[in-house]
Amino acid sequence: MLRTRVITAVVLLAVLLPVLYFNNYMAFAVVATVFFGAAIWECFRLFNPDTHNAHVIALVWAAVFAMAVFTGHTNLSFWAALSVALWIARFAPSLKIGLPPLHTPANTLLSLVYAFAVVGCFASIVALYSHSPVFLLSVLAIVWVADIGAYFSGKAFGKRKLAPSISPGKSWEGAIGGGIAVLVLAGLSVQFGGDAFANTFAAAVQHRYGWPALVVVLVLMVAASIVGDLFESQLKRRAGMKDSSNLLPGHGGVLDRIDALVPVLPLAALIGARL
Repeated sequence: MLRTRVITAVVLLAVLLPVLYFNNYMAFAVVATVFFGAAIWECFRLFNPDTHNAHVIALVWAAVFAMAVFTGHTNLSFWAALSVALWIARFAPSLKIGLPPLHTPANTLLSLVYAFAVVGCFASIVALYSHSPVFLLSVLAIVWVADIGAYFSGKAFGKRKLAPSISPGKSWEGAIGGGIAVLVLAGLSVQFGGDAFANTFAAAVQHRYGWPALVVVLVLMVAASIVGDLFESQLKRRAGMKDSSNLLPGHGGVLDRIDALVPVLPLAALIGARL
């Protein structure tokens, strides 16, 4: 399993890093569309595990997304704002009130709402990329650091369960540890990173709004990443699935890799639009 995970990670990096490094928008748009189509396919499977036409639905959504991205006719700010609103009004509360039963009109409606949130996530990827590939990577790094910090903090100190009915392995200590890791590393990168980190998201927020605002923004992003992770876990638990798919051998599906990013990237895009 470990070997499979490593091979998959190497292949993904071999595809993604050159696209970001060479800053080629067309290549970026192709890769973004492929991953978007995969995420939408997994989305509808999670909401309706018995469906046999999820791939057809995903192709239609991916075609519309590709048309918008390649022609530039995408209202990126609208999709980012809509996604943030959906997370506040519908998805975050679901962690407390639960999800509607499968095979009900309410579940069908929720599947469409979540699909719009996925659109918002990928529209935000395009918006952040338009700043620069480094700007996009710096936002992704915030979520990755939070996840890694939470894992090790949870292993070392985790006692109080964060959401035992949804994801028993997550703890409050892990969540706090992930947040501290983000604050420390982001702070160090801004304070001592110099020109190498001058174009990052954290540096831009600090430069425009100051240190207190940066702390608030980073805490909000860490909290959003936890909500995104837990919401997808809730979907998988209800559907009886361990992973959203097997598209990424050793890693599960695309949504398993971006679940924490789905609410974070729109938030970062809205903030980034003012930097």
